[in-house]
Amino acid sequence: MEPGTERRTAAGTGPPSGPGRGPAGRFWSARRVPAGVVALLLLLVTGAFLYDIAAVRAGRTALGWRRELARQLADRRLDDTWVLVGAGIAAALGLWLLALALTPGLRKVLPMRRTHPDVRAGLHRNAAATVLRDRAMEVAGVRSARVRMRRRKARVRVLSHFRELDDVRADLDGVLHDAARGLGLARQPALSVRVARPGRKR
Repeated sequence: MEPGTERRTAAGTGPPSGPGRGPAGRFWSARRVPAGVVALLLLLVTGAFLYDIAAVRAGRTALGWRRELARQLADRRLDDTWVLVGAGIAAALGLWLLALALTPGLRKVLPMRRTHPDVRAGLHRNAAATVLRDRAMEVAGVRSARVRMRRRKARVRVLSHFRELDDVRADLDGVLHDAARGLGLARQPALSVRVARPGRKR
C-alpha cells in the first residue's frame, strides 16, 4: 500500500490592484463586549466614589470601604505584596485593552479583493474551507477530505480509496488551485495537500 504523499505550494498574491481598486486590509472588530464590560466597571467604580464624596461634602461620614482603602494606601509600602499584585493586574488589564485597540480582530473573516473603492467584502474561513472540501470531493478517487483554513494557508487532508496517489494529488492540485483563485480573496492562501490511503496516519 502506497505511503501518503504531500505537496506544499506558495501563496499567491492575486491579481494586482488596478484603477478603482484599493487595498483589502483585514476587518476590524467592534469590540463591543470588552468595551461594554470596561465601561460598566468604570461606571460602577466612579459612581461609588462620586456618591461617597458627595455624601462627605453633605456632612455625612465616609463609607467604611473608602476609609479602609485610604488607610491601606497610606500604610502599605510600594514593595508590599498586595500592592505589587494590584499593579500587575492593572498593567495586564491595560496591555489587554491596548492589544484590543491596536489589533483588527475578526480573524475568521478573510478579506476579499476590492473591485470597487466603496465596497469591501469578506469570506468566513469555514465557508472557504467548505468550498475547498467540496471541490476536493469531486476528484475521482477521493473518499473523504478535511480542510483547515488559516489566514495565509489551507491544509487539505484527503483519503483516497482507489487510483494512484500521485494521480489523485495531481488532480487535486489543479482543482484546488482553481478553487482557491475562485474564492476571490485578497491574498490567495498557500495550499498544503496530503493524500493517503484509509487506515494510514495523516
